[in-house]
Amino acid sequence: MYFTALLARTDHGWEASDTELDDVESLDELAELARAAVADDETVLVCIEQEGAWFGLVRVDGEDDPRVFVSDAARALRSAYGEILLTDELLGRSPTASDALERLVDLDGTEEGPDEQEQLTDEQDDETAGGEAVPHGPVGDAGLLSDLGIDTGTVLTLSPDDALGEIADALGCADVLEAVR
Repeated sequence: MYFTALLARTDHGWEASDTELDDVESLDELAELARAAVADDETVLVCIEQEGAWFGLVRVDGEDDPRVFVSDAARALRSAYGEILLTDELLGRSPTASDALERLVDLDGTEEGPDEQEQLTDEQDDETAGGEAVPHGPVGDAGLLSDLGIDTGTVLTLSPDDALGEIADALGCADVLEAVR
Protein backbone atom coordinates (compact mmCIF):
# COMPACT_ATOMS: atom_id res chain seq x y z
CA MET A 1 0.00 0.00 0.00
CA TYR A 2 1.28 3.42 -0.95
CA PHE A 3 0.72 6.93 0.26
CA THR A 4 1.60 9.80 -2.05
CA ALA A 5 1.22 13.51 -1.41
CA LEU A 6 2.40 16.86 -2.66
CA LEU A 7 3.56 19.44 -0.12
CA ALA A 8 3.75 22.90 -1.66
CA ARG A 9 5.32 25.88 0.10
CA THR A 10 3.28 28.98 -0.64
CA ASP A 11 3.11 32.52 0.69
CA HIS A 12 0.47 31.25 3.14
CA GLY A 13 2.52 28.31 4.45
CA TRP A 14 2.57 24.69 3.39
CA GLU A 15 -0.36 23.18 1.52
CA ALA A 16 -0.84 19.45 1.02
CA SER A 17 -2.74 17.45 -1.54
CA ASP A 18 -2.88 13.77 -2.26
CA THR A 19 -1.98 12.78 -5.76
CA GLU A 20 -2.32 9.82 -8.05
CA LEU A 21 0.84 8.66 -9.77
CA ASP A 22 -0.76 5.91 -11.86
CA ASP A 23 -0.30 7.88 -15.10
CA VAL A 24 3.20 9.10 -14.24
CA GLU A 25 5.92 7.13 -16.01
CA SER A 26 9.08 9.16 -15.47
CA LEU A 27 10.79 11.58 -13.11
CA ASP A 28 10.28 14.35 -15.67
CA GLU A 29 6.51 13.72 -15.69
CA LEU A 30 6.51 13.70 -11.88
CA ALA A 31 8.34 17.04 -11.82
CA GLU A 32 5.80 18.53 -14.25
CA LEU A 33 2.96 17.27 -12.04
CA ALA A 34 4.60 18.98 -9.05
CA ARG A 35 5.14 22.24 -10.96
CA ALA A 36 1.48 22.27 -12.02
CA ALA A 37 0.43 22.14 -8.35
CA VAL A 38 1.70 25.67 -7.66
CA ALA A 39 1.12 29.02 -9.33
CA ASP A 40 4.69 30.33 -9.11
CA ASP A 41 8.14 28.78 -8.84
CA GLU A 42 7.54 27.67 -5.26
CA THR A 43 9.04 24.61 -3.62
CA VAL A 44 7.07 21.39 -3.97
CA LEU A 45 7.89 18.12 -2.24
CA VAL A 46 6.50 14.92 -3.69
CA CYS A 47 6.30 12.35 -0.90
CA ILE A 48 5.96 8.63 -1.58
CA GLU A 49 5.75 6.02 1.15
CA GLN A 50 5.31 2.27 0.85
CA GLU A 51 4.07 0.70 4.08
CA GLY A 52 7.22 0.79 6.15
CA ALA A 53 9.40 -0.59 3.35
CA TRP A 54 10.81 2.61 1.85
CA PHE A 55 10.06 6.26 1.25
CA GLY A 56 11.02 8.69 -1.45
CA LEU A 57 11.17 12.46 -1.69
CA VAL A 58 11.33 14.58 -4.81
CA ARG A 59 11.96 18.28 -4.44
CA VAL A 60 11.02 20.57 -7.29
CA ASP A 61 12.00 24.25 -7.16
CA GLY A 62 10.60 26.03 -10.21
CA GLU A 63 12.28 24.90 -13.41
CA ASP A 64 15.36 23.48 -11.64
CA ASP A 65 16.07 19.79 -12.06
CA PRO A 66 14.23 17.70 -9.46
CA ARG A 67 16.25 16.53 -6.46
CA VAL A 68 15.53 12.96 -5.34
CA PHE A 69 16.11 10.91 -2.21
CA VAL A 70 15.09 7.26 -1.79
CA SER A 71 15.52 5.56 1.60
CA ASP A 72 16.20 2.05 0.23
CA ALA A 73 16.97 1.63 -3.47
CA ALA A 74 16.77 -2.17 -3.49
CA ARG A 75 13.28 -2.17 -1.97
CA ALA A 76 12.11 0.71 -4.15
CA LEU A 77 13.39 -1.14 -7.22
CA ARG A 78 10.66 -3.73 -6.63
CA SER A 79 8.01 -1.02 -6.64
CA ALA A 80 6.05 0.51 -9.50
CA TYR A 81 6.48 3.97 -7.96
CA GLY A 82 10.10 3.34 -7.11
CA GLU A 83 10.98 2.85 -10.76
CA ILE A 84 9.87 6.44 -11.40
CA LEU A 85 12.45 7.74 -8.93
CA LEU A 86 15.33 5.34 -9.57
CA THR A 87 16.74 6.86 -12.70
CA ASP A 88 19.97 5.67 -14.26
CA GLU A 89 21.57 8.96 -13.21
CA LEU A 90 20.50 8.51 -9.58
CA LEU A 91 21.86 4.96 -9.51
CA GLY A 92 25.06 5.96 -11.31
CA ARG A 93 24.65 3.52 -14.15
CA SER A 94 24.63 3.72 -17.91
CA PRO A 95 21.26 4.15 -19.65
CA THR A 96 21.70 0.84 -21.49
CA ALA A 97 21.05 -1.04 -18.23
CA SER A 98 17.53 0.31 -17.76
CA ASP A 99 15.59 -2.83 -18.73
CA ALA A 100 16.17 -4.39 -15.28
CA LEU A 101 13.31 -2.34 -13.87
CA GLU A 102 11.02 -3.60 -16.62
CA ARG A 103 11.87 -7.20 -15.68
CA LEU A 104 10.60 -6.60 -12.16
CA VAL A 105 7.25 -5.00 -12.96
CA ASP A 106 4.66 -6.46 -15.33
CA LEU A 107 3.61 -4.31 -18.25
CA ASP A 108 0.28 -3.63 -16.54
CA GLY A 109 2.12 -1.91 -13.68
CA THR A 110 1.49 -4.53 -11.02
CA GLU A 111 4.22 -5.64 -8.69
CA GLU A 112 3.54 -9.33 -9.07
CA GLY A 113 6.44 -9.61 -11.47
CA PRO A 114 7.16 -12.62 -13.66
CA ASP A 115 5.40 -15.93 -13.17
CA GLU A 116 7.07 -18.64 -11.11
CA GLN A 117 9.02 -20.08 -14.05
CA GLU A 118 10.55 -16.67 -14.77
CA GLN A 119 11.15 -15.45 -11.22
CA LEU A 120 14.51 -13.88 -10.58
CA THR A 121 16.63 -14.75 -7.60
CA ASP A 122 17.12 -12.06 -4.95
CA GLU A 123 20.65 -11.52 -6.24
CA GLN A 124 19.39 -11.03 -9.79
CA ASP A 125 16.61 -8.72 -8.59
CA ASP A 126 19.18 -6.37 -7.13
CA GLU A 127 21.26 -6.19 -10.29
CA THR A 128 20.73 -4.22 -13.44
CA ALA A 129 21.04 -5.74 -16.87
CA GLY A 130 24.63 -4.53 -16.93
CA GLY A 131 25.42 -6.49 -13.77
CA GLU A 132 25.68 -3.42 -11.55
CA ALA A 133 24.28 -3.91 -8.05
CA VAL A 134 21.52 -1.65 -6.74
CA PRO A 135 22.39 -0.47 -3.22
CA HIS A 136 20.54 -1.75 -0.20
CA GLY A 137 20.02 1.57 1.50
CA PRO A 138 19.64 5.23 0.68
CA VAL A 139 20.44 6.85 -2.65
CA GLY A 140 20.12 10.39 -3.87
CA ASP A 141 20.34 13.82 -2.31
CA ALA A 142 19.91 13.42 1.45
CA GLY A 143 20.53 17.16 1.80
CA LEU A 144 17.49 18.18 -0.22
CA LEU A 145 15.73 19.50 2.91
CA SER A 146 18.72 21.18 4.58
CA ASP A 147 17.61 24.73 3.80
CA LEU A 148 14.19 23.85 5.23
CA GLY A 149 15.66 22.92 8.62
CA ILE A 150 16.05 19.15 8.20
CA ASP A 151 19.72 18.22 7.96
CA THR A 152 21.23 15.37 5.97
CA GLY A 153 21.87 13.20 9.04
CA THR A 154 18.22 13.41 10.06
CA VAL A 155 17.00 12.41 6.59
CA LEU A 156 19.36 9.43 6.56
CA THR A 157 18.08 8.15 9.92
CA LEU A 158 14.36 8.48 9.23
CA SER A 159 12.39 5.26 9.50
CA PRO A 160 10.14 4.41 6.54
CA ASP A 161 7.34 3.76 9.04
CA ASP A 162 6.79 7.46 9.74
CA ALA A 163 9.35 9.43 7.74
CA LEU A 164 6.79 11.61 6.01
CA GLY A 165 5.07 12.42 9.30
CA GLU A 166 8.38 13.40 10.89
CA ILE A 167 9.32 15.55 7.90
CA ALA A 168 5.94 17.28 7.91
CA ASP A 169 6.24 17.85 11.66
CA ALA A 170 9.68 19.44 11.24
CA LEU A 171 8.35 21.65 8.43
CA GLY A 172 5.40 22.69 10.58
CA CYS A 173 2.79 21.17 8.30
CA ALA A 174 1.91 17.88 10.00
CA ASP A 175 -1.76 18.90 10.23
CA VAL A 176 -2.09 19.58 6.50
CA LEU A 177 -0.36 16.31 5.61
CA GLU A 178 -2.56 14.31 7.97
CA ALA A 179 -5.63 15.96 6.44
CA VAL A 180 -4.88 14.29 3.09
CA ARG A 181 -3.81 10.93 4.52
